Amino acid sequence: MKDLGRILLFCLWSFYWVCIHGEHPQNFMLLAGPLTNRLVKDLKRNPSARLILPLETPSDSDDAFLCRDPLPSQSKNYFQYLGRRGVTHFKVPLSWLNILPIDDLHHPHEETVTCYRNLLKHLKGAGIQPLLELNGSTIPEPVRIRYGGWENPVLGKMFETYASFVFSTFGDLADTYITFSHVHELKDSSQFQNVLQVHINVYQLYHRTHIGGYISLGIRASEISSLYQTGLMNMKYIDFLSVHVDYTCTMTNLREELTEVQRMIGLQHILIYQISIENCAEDSFQPLISALEALKSTEIYIVGCDVTQLLLEFDQGDKSMLSDNTLSGVEEKSTSALAYQKVWEKFRTQSPSERDAFLNGSFPDGFQWAVSTEAFQVEGGWSEHGKGETVWDRFGHEGRVFGNETADLACDSYNKVDYDVYLLRGLLAPHYQFSISWARIFPTGQKESLTEKGTQYYDKLIDALLQSGVEPTVTLHHWDLPQALQDRGGWTNDSIVGAFKDFADYCFSKFGDRVKTWNTFSSPWVVSNYGYGTGEHPPGIKDPIVASYQVTHNMLKAHAEAWHVYNDKYRKQQGGKVGIALSSEWAEPKNGASSQDVEAAERYLSFRLGAFAHPIFVNGDYPALLKRQVDQKNTDCSKEVARVPAFTPAETQRIRGTADFFGLSHHTTCLVSYTRGSCTPGPDSIGDLQAHIDPDWPTTASSQIQSVPWGLRRLVNYIAAEYLSVTSVPIYITGNGVPTEYSSDLLNDTQRIDFLKAYINEAMKAIKLDSVAVQRFTIQSLLDGFEGPQGYSERFGLHFVNFENSNRPRTPKASAYYISQVIERNGFEETRAIPFRQISGSEEESSRRPHLPPSEVPSKSKVVWEKFSPQSKFQKKLYHYGTFPEGFQWGVSTSAYQIEGGWNADGKGSSIWDTFTHKPGTIQNNDNGDVACDSYNKIEEDLYMLRALKVKAYRFSLSWPRIFPNGFRSSLNKKGVDYYNRLIDRLIAYNITPMVTLHHWDLPQALQDNNGWDNIDMIDIFNDYCDFCYETFGDRVKFWMTFNQPHTIAWFGHGLGILPPNIKKPADTPYRITHNLLKAHARAYHTYDQKYRKTQNGLVSISLNADWFEPLDVNVPREVEAADRALQFQLGWFAHPIFKNGDYPDAMKWQVGNKSALQGSPESRLPSFTEEEKAYIQGTADVFCINAYTTRMVRHVTSRLSPKSYEHDQDIGVKNVGDSQDTAIKEMRAAAWGLRRLLNWIKEEYGDPEIYITENGVATNTGTADDDTDRIFFLKTYIDEALKAHNLDGVRLKGYTAWSLMDAFEWLSGYSVSFGLHHVDFTHPDRPRTPKRSAHYYYGVIRDNGFPLPEEEKPLYGFFCKGFVWSVATASYQIEGGWRSDGKGLSIWDRFAHTPLRVGNDDTGDVACDSYHKIKEDVDTLRRLRVNHYRFSISWPRIMPDGTTRNINQAGLNYYHRLIDALLEANIKPQVTLYHWDLPQALQDVGGWENDTVVERFRDYADVVFSNLGEKVKFWITINEPYNVANIGHGYGTAAPGVSLRPGTAPYNVGHNLIKAHAEAWHLYNDKYRAKQGGIVGITISSEWALPRNPYKQEDIDAARRHVEFQIGWFAHPIFNGDYSKVMKTRIRERSLAAGLPRSRLPEFTPEEVKRINGTYDYFGFNHYTTVLAFNMDYKNLQHYDADRGVGTIHDRSWLDSGSAWLKVTPPWFRTILNFIKEEYGNPMIYITENGISERGDMNLNDIHRIHYYENYINQALKAYLLDGVDIRGYAAWTLMDNLEWATGFAEKFGLFYVNRSDPSLPRIPKRSATYYATIVNCNGFPDPIHGPHDCQIPDPEGTGTPPTSAPLPEYMVLRFLGLEVSAPDAEVTLYVLLALTLTGAIMAAFFAFGSFKAKKKAKQPNANLRPPKSDLSEHRQRAPPRTARASLQLRAVFQETGSNRVTLAAQARVAAVLPGQR
Repeated sequence: MKDLGRILLFCLWSFYWVCIHGEHPQNFMLLAGPLTNRLVKDLKRNPSARLILPLETPSDSDDAFLCRDPLPSQSKNYFQYLGRRGVTHFKVPLSWLNILPIDDLHHPHEETVTCYRNLLKHLKGAGIQPLLELNGSTIPEPVRIRYGGWENPVLGKMFETYASFVFSTFGDLADTYITFSHVHELKDSSQFQNVLQVHINVYQLYHRTHIGGYISLGIRASEISSLYQTGLMNMKYIDFLSVHVDYTCTMTNLREELTEVQRMIGLQHILIYQISIENCAEDSFQPLISALEALKSTEIYIVGCDVTQLLLEFDQGDKSMLSDNTLSGVEEKSTSALAYQKVWEKFRTQSPSERDAFLNGSFPDGFQWAVSTEAFQVEGGWSEHGKGETVWDRFGHEGRVFGNETADLACDSYNKVDYDVYLLRGLLAPHYQFSISWARIFPTGQKESLTEKGTQYYDKLIDALLQSGVEPTVTLHHWDLPQALQDRGGWTNDSIVGAFKDFADYCFSKFGDRVKTWNTFSSPWVVSNYGYGTGEHPPGIKDPIVASYQVTHNMLKAHAEAWHVYNDKYRKQQGGKVGIALSSEWAEPKNGASSQDVEAAERYLSFRLGAFAHPIFVNGDYPALLKRQVDQKNTDCSKEVARVPAFTPAETQRIRGTADFFGLSHHTTCLVSYTRGSCTPGPDSIGDLQAHIDPDWPTTASSQIQSVPWGLRRLVNYIAAEYLSVTSVPIYITGNGVPTEYSSDLLNDTQRIDFLKAYINEAMKAIKLDSVAVQRFTIQSLLDGFEGPQGYSERFGLHFVNFENSNRPRTPKASAYYISQVIERNGFEETRAIPFRQISGSEEESSRRPHLPPSEVPSKSKVVWEKFSPQSKFQKKLYHYGTFPEGFQWGVSTSAYQIEGGWNADGKGSSIWDTFTHKPGTIQNNDNGDVACDSYNKIEEDLYMLRALKVKAYRFSLSWPRIFPNGFRSSLNKKGVDYYNRLIDRLIAYNITPMVTLHHWDLPQALQDNNGWDNIDMIDIFNDYCDFCYETFGDRVKFWMTFNQPHTIAWFGHGLGILPPNIKKPADTPYRITHNLLKAHARAYHTYDQKYRKTQNGLVSISLNADWFEPLDVNVPREVEAADRALQFQLGWFAHPIFKNGDYPDAMKWQVGNKSALQGSPESRLPSFTEEEKAYIQGTADVFCINAYTTRMVRHVTSRLSPKSYEHDQDIGVKNVGDSQDTAIKEMRAAAWGLRRLLNWIKEEYGDPEIYITENGVATNTGTADDDTDRIFFLKTYIDEALKAHNLDGVRLKGYTAWSLMDAFEWLSGYSVSFGLHHVDFTHPDRPRTPKRSAHYYYGVIRDNGFPLPEEEKPLYGFFCKGFVWSVATASYQIEGGWRSDGKGLSIWDRFAHTPLRVGNDDTGDVACDSYHKIKEDVDTLRRLRVNHYRFSISWPRIMPDGTTRNINQAGLNYYHRLIDALLEANIKPQVTLYHWDLPQALQDVGGWENDTVVERFRDYADVVFSNLGEKVKFWITINEPYNVANIGHGYGTAAPGVSLRPGTAPYNVGHNLIKAHAEAWHLYNDKYRAKQGGIVGITISSEWALPRNPYKQEDIDAARRHVEFQIGWFAHPIFNGDYSKVMKTRIRERSLAAGLPRSRLPEFTPEEVKRINGTYDYFGFNHYTTVLAFNMDYKNLQHYDADRGVGTIHDRSWLDSGSAWLKVTPPWFRTILNFIKEEYGNPMIYITENGISERGDMNLNDIHRIHYYENYINQALKAYLLDGVDIRGYAAWTLMDNLEWATGFAEKFGLFYVNRSDPSLPRIPKRSATYYATIVNCNGFPDPIHGPHDCQIPDPEGTGTPPTSAPLPEYMVLRFLGLEVSAPDAEVTLYVLLALTLTGAIMAAFFAFGSFKAKKKAKQPNANLRPPKSDLSEHRQRAPPRTARASLQLRAVFQETGSNRVTLAAQARVAAVLPGQR
């Protein structure tokens, strides 16, 4: 009837035209279109989409279908449908760029042209004429970029060419065209004029060549007046005018508007090209009536009208009429009953066998697979970063969950984005459905409470998903309502609708650019029924009468509002879909023969599913059945048992149709029977029904879920009939899964596999057999989680989560592997992978490597030691940021015996390792590889890991005895071959390159029984094996290695005999074995080269191993020779014959020959090759493959002659290098820097070959199952050394392969050590694989292709505020000396330093730097630094010898007067610290800081100082680093006064008194001195920043936070916030009480003390040096500060060292902790009062490490100031000069000036850093070098070379040059440098002369005039130009390459050339 009504309307319009104009109605255009991409997709997915019109008419730039993809065949039906409705014409926008991509008539895009022609043919076939739109108005972007705008006449010609092509190509199918459909978009009159001229030219062109036809121009009606008045429009060249009309029911009179248009254009015809209708909801027919009135007008010549939106409005009106409850009094079956009856009748006759029959096959192309989680179930982080409490948080904390479990941590997904996305990659999941925690983004539920951190978490998750090729599907609300909203009534409060709308709006705006599928709610019936009806879920309200229905009502309205927000604001630009995920069981009649049971089942669905689905998908209101049943029940019970709210008409209209898909969560089925319900409130009793379970149905861990898969098919059929017949949208199954019990087999979850297999198959049946439009299937859940009231007792996950492990490791279950295969196959039909070539070598025949001369003794490659060995530790460790080239091959490796298992499966023969390991006592714990990782049976499990890592290559070895059980081809084992074929095919399918090792030590035992590799026949036997492998696998394998580590076979297997075949003949057997191995390798290489290379194009090499050997002393030639000899004996033994000249290295031949002679042998034990053999072996490797693990220190020794041994032949002694780190294998210590040197040595030694690192990894203990920090450090440092070799040294490194993919059988160590990126549980029969943290780290390296420079490391150029305080700091005891001079009293440091074993080297501060007598010298050094302040401390016992006012030492005061006066005279202002740790010993004798009286003593002391010095001093620090005083001095006892006996109480008591003493001093100054002296007073607090050791682990994150709060917060919190922090008070109190103490060991402040202490600051004084990695540590019952804090700390191995073990260089986190202070303490003024770095050992005045430190730390402070708005007012470097560094004595040197202690006068000698710091001070920051040298920059001072105390060069290397003792090479280089500088100086002099002239006009201003407001901070930010980036790289390169700890003059010159600010 609706279609008939529309046809009548079209006829009516035509009738008007005939009556008025007397023309045939066929000439009138009823215009629809255009075709949209969205509709095309719907047609492809759902043929029934043709039954509806597009929901909106796209504009020119929207979603119009432009034939970029093929036209679906279903479009024919769609056009026929339009034709039946009366449409006569259809808009077809053409794409200029798609049709003629290169603007050449002879080269159109054929596919696009064909598509358009098909489209036109389909239209013509449906009786519809096409209206072709040549262009809108805009120029295609590629064309615009090339040619500019319409002002370019070339463009006009191009368009005319394009138009001509269109006319000739489509003219047989179309005769009506619009040249430019949107001319009104051209705002510029000149452009408009040019376009009109182009139109005229096209018009004339068409009518010259075509008879008939029409050419039009399109313009908005409202624009015609202004454009027409310009006189540019000429109606002569327009056959009809196409007009855009914006119609508003409240304002527009269409007839009047078109009459005005007609008046302006004269008699020209008008096509109403597009009507945009707005605000017409109240009267759907008004636009139609208005259009009819315009048509009726005799004053308007209308030739056609756009009917798309008119039809849409009519449709909506029609639906409204149909949904009107006008038939409420008529007794007839409901639509629901009809739909249910139809489905029931369809399936009721199925027999069980028919019902359960499995349908094999695949889902349609484009079917979507997803897995899901929900926020509160997995995220954890329940209060992190300001997240608000949710109803589930409250519910769990009230103990209402099984086992009192909570979701506080859950799966810790809040911190484990990478972990979860890893699982998705392994799973092959293309979609991931997750929910957003409302309270994480809006903690109170209101938009005003927004927290950016919550947004950032979801941003990170979404970006990570997309980066891994996973599309996010987001649920806005899954049950976790913010508790703050619930406190106001939650979903029963109508205001929540607006709150949800705001939340949805925010999510759409923030994430919608990347999220294209949205669920507003998930299972809202669960919330309304269980949350507000039964109270089983939070918020636990039991109100089934009112609240339950009110919640449904508000959730429906909230859903609709969210949908409309998206539809109105975001759909156009984001193009996504919004739906709702409803939950429902299928309801099956218990008695199919009972009509009452059938009706009851229908009611069941109506109450549960229909309550939400009916309003949204049918008519905007609840099902009539539900409402009637409730009304009847209320009447029958004579009381209200349910109150269903009513929607207003406006609400009904707004709710109806608000879903783009039907989301369905389904898990089970129930049997429903009729029962006369009681008057008890609840859906079952009200519905007069009862639900049952068939006892024969399989049960699950949940009593609510039985496995009844056939119910899914019936349910989706019902949904299609009941709902989608009204609103045609696809069905997305948004949740389906089954729980298993925690106590069952958690990994081998066959029940889940069976469940999912059956349910997925039912979905396929619905699609294939029933034509139901199911388009997505979502498996619930990705991982085990918090399952509501059941807590963690039920597990839905495809991945097991160990909730008893704080790391929350995730392990794939069997179901994960099964689902990955279903996704890959898109169903159940197994498809064979099509092999294809993955990599290929050169297409040409192999070009053998060139013949190289033999290595000298030592080799010329000794240049590597000469280049790198003199590097300082700083140069060695300086981290290099950069990336490898595109195409770099990242891989992982394994070997057959170590992982495959199946030692005797399917006919495999025994290997020598099988024989060896089966002998008791040979392997630790008698382990063997019989099963190993069981990879022989777990290809899919291994592929999962490889996919998740996204490696490009997988290196594995073939098991020779698996293919040839006895070693010979005659014993071929087909099943073994099949295994490798399957593995290789699967690798290729995932675009992973197989790198195959032919022999990795597991020789067939049958061959060993015939002497193995000592048998010359093995050469041919091995070749035959290789030949078979090339032939069988070579079509897919393009990278072959003949042997892995043949050195191990020869020496460890046949010399030491500790590995199979256990032959202990070290004298000559290893040499014979190697001889045969080399010849066997060469034979295999030539076989490939001659037989296969031409067709297979692969690479063949051999994987060799080598340690790096560092000489004991690089300056001793024989030690260098020893290191070279060690490499030749290990690596050169094999590499020299292959890569150089076909023979062993001379060093080896010489050594073995001489040893043999000395031992009385007539000939060398080292065999010799014939010339033919040399030629045959030389060059038999296409690339160089190297396995590298460790570095050793080598020295020359004279080894014994007996017994004869390969080992003794070498004459070397080997030991570990000093700066290496322990690993689980003591011989394989980690020393990353050796890898770079090894790669360089290979480059130099073997002619710069292409190199692949084929093994590199580290052993950890098996206890490190998931959080393998040491492996991360290893990878981070070793890969970076490889990157240095590539980027800095030009090594041709092509790939890196990590060892190993997973834990495996590690040879002699068995399973006692682990190398894997994945943990394998060898105690579990399934050998489950769990990714370790290193797997996620390695994935990140692969993703980034190295280590791109982090954003936080990039320099910022700009300046600090005017008046910024630049200072340098010292402390009295450290520099003054004069320890007994002029009446000074003893301090606690005097006593401490004079106590044996307290201070390093028995150093004391008796003299120190003698600053007590060197005021002038110290002030002179300050002048050189250009500082405007100087921070120093006053010695309390120098002024008050006994600490009291009884004796004021005037001599001490006079010293400080003299110092201050000298400073002021130099225009340097004093910053005075009252107390820097040197308490008078007299006070210590009465308890010191533990005695409460010290507070008053300190106040008295401060009073004396303020009164005497306050007129001159305006900057006061009360106490320096109270933490050190309290804990280091009174807890650890390693600083004065050395108290360590009361670690649980003394530190806290001391800290308490320090805080009170500070407060008293502050109040004293504030009350007594501030008014007249005008100074400021504060305290200096020190703190490291702490990062979590594992940033993915909440426990470590909490530990890092605790570390900072216990350090900086201990003192800052009381002073800035009023009391100790909550975490300190809580932890110390709880631990104290647990230990049986009556109260907390942390003293409490009285309310009066809190008030007096709070706010006692004028600024925040801050000392900072470094950062630590923190982790949780349980100290059990110990009672001390560290135990209370509960934190352990380590350092990142990649961080630069200093002279202090505790101080690592970590600049980025300086900015972080400054921001922490800002946020935590109210953005106080901050003065950085100490920051610096130390060194040890011989002095080098060219202290590049200190320059690096200051440059980067100060730059981070600048970022905090300029970018973050941290109120930084000053910076003080620590320290002015080297001094007594407390307990380390003078060994650690922090100074900018070196104090030569060997000179009695203690001269202060500037280091190079002094000049650098002075430059920063003088510039007040960092001028941008892009502008050239700044006049604030200070040139280097003379004499910053090596000080006199450094070890001199040997005399033969030294000469006098320019007053310095330098080496001859340095002098030569310097001569050239000076010559260049002289020439440069002459040139620069001219420039400076010119510059000084210009400077008179305008001087440069290095300082900003004032600190900019935040809005203007951008003016102070300056970019880092490419030149600067290059300079930074050059600087790093210099640091890494330079030759010695004493940087040479040449190197200094290079450093000077690239240091910022130095020219």
